[in-house]
Order: sequence, then C-alpha cells, then structure tokens
Amino acid sequence: MKKYLVLGNPIDHSISPKIHNYWFRQNKIFANYEKKNILEDQLEIIIGRLRNKEIDGANITVPFKEKIIPFVDMLSPEAEETKSVNTLYLSENKVIGHNTDIAGFYFSLKENNLDFKDKSALILGSGGVTPSIIMALKKLGIKKITISNRTKDKALKLKDRYKFLEIIEWEETIKANLIINATSLGLNDTDIINLDLEQIEKDSFFYDVIYNPKRTNFLKKAFRKGFSIQNGLMMLIYQAAEAFKVWHKIVPQIDKNLIEFLDND
Repeated sequence: MKKYLVLGNPIDHSISPKIHNYWFRQNKIFANYEKKNILEDQLEIIIGRLRNKEIDGANITVPFKEKIIPFVDMLSPEAEETKSVNTLYLSENKVIGHNTDIAGFYFSLKENNLDFKDKSALILGSGGVTPSIIMALKKLGIKKITISNRTKDKALKLKDRYKFLEIIEWEETIKANLIINATSLGLNDTDIINLDLEQIEKDSFFYDVIYNPKRTNFLKKAFRKGFSIQNGLMMLIYQAAEAFKVWHKIVPQIDKNLIEFLDND
C-alpha cells in the first residue's frame, strides 16, 4: 500500500486525509493518507523516508512551508518563485519540493466568476502561504496588493522580493476589493482581527484561508456587516487536486458529492 502524509504543527484540524482517501477509493488506488504532527527537527528525517521510498509523497502545511526547503533536492518553478513548498514527491531519486497553493487559491476564487482585474487586495499575514496568494492575485489581474502583518519586519522582507507590494501597520484598515486572512488567527474561537469594517466598501469580498472552523470570527464579523465571504475549503480541495495529479497522474473529481462528504465531517 502506498503511503502519503500531511505534515504540520498543529495538524489536528486538517481534513486533507479525508479528501485524498476519498479520491483513492473513487479511483481504486491502493493507498492511505494520514496526518502527522511533527517538530522542525523531524523535517530532514521525513525527507529521508521519502528518498528511501518508505513514504510516497507528502503535503506540508503551517509552519513548515519555508523551513522544508533546505532539505529538498530541487524546487519546481512554482516553489522557486514563492520560496514556499506544500507538496513533496520523488522523481528520478530526487526529492522535489512543489507548490500547489498558487493553483489552489487561484481556482477557488476563479470559480466565483468575479472580475478582479485592476482591483485591489489586502492580505493579512506574510507567512508561508502568502507568496502563493500574491502570485495567484497577479494571475487574476489584481493591480494593487497591500500586506499587513503582526511583525512588520516579515512584511518588509516580503517586499524585498516583491517590490510592488505596499505595507501598512497591523490592523490598519484601508479600502480594498478583496481582504484575505492568511494568518492562523481564527483556528481558535478567541482569535480576533480588529479591522474597521465601516471603512470598507460594501461590495468587497472577504476570504479566509482557514477552513476549519468553517467560519472564523474574521468571516463572521464580515458576514454580519453584509459582505460576501469565503473560507479556505475550496483552496484546500483545488491544491489537493493538483498534488493528486502530480502523485497519481489522475485528475480527481471535484463535485457536489465531495463537498457534501466533507461537510458531513
């Protein structure tokens, strides 16, 4: 039986095993996908297990998307561009670090049939997933991208790589067509992001990369004010589909049956 893992800390909230194991059954693939909570000093060990074919592939989540990079043999163009890895696979005995988050975020917004060309976006957070979001936003035609991060230095380092970014103070509120929470604030019920929603135009769209819980306080507050909202479930599904294609050379089905299956979790 082939073995796949999702690695992170924390990891209990992840439903990636449910998605991949669903597709395994659907496509009659003899494999299993599990979640594993690890520490940073275990990253090199995991790479060794992949190289030795003890595991067949892995996904990487918070906080290891950047920290895994020194241990891989090669980066895909997407991972090289973002300096962020969320998918590992073996090719010609080399461990490849790949990024499917760009596609995941892009397709999750694209399916809404919203026109973001020449619009503006505010990203809250500058962690491992943020470069992927930036690349997807540019692909969607977003003209202006602003970053706000609790530690301003991290946002400024991101600006060193992407000169077009604008930086504002944490919880400073500006007008933007798309407001994205790319932090882990929301995993806990007590997490609050203090934006002044009165300053934001009513046709703005609020997006949280967190999918569990389904509605973070960030989304609840926006919804109560009448804004359109979306959580990170479809991003998770689309990025998982890209990883599935890399590992199995099969395009998995994304349909209402899958969504209902996940909703019944």
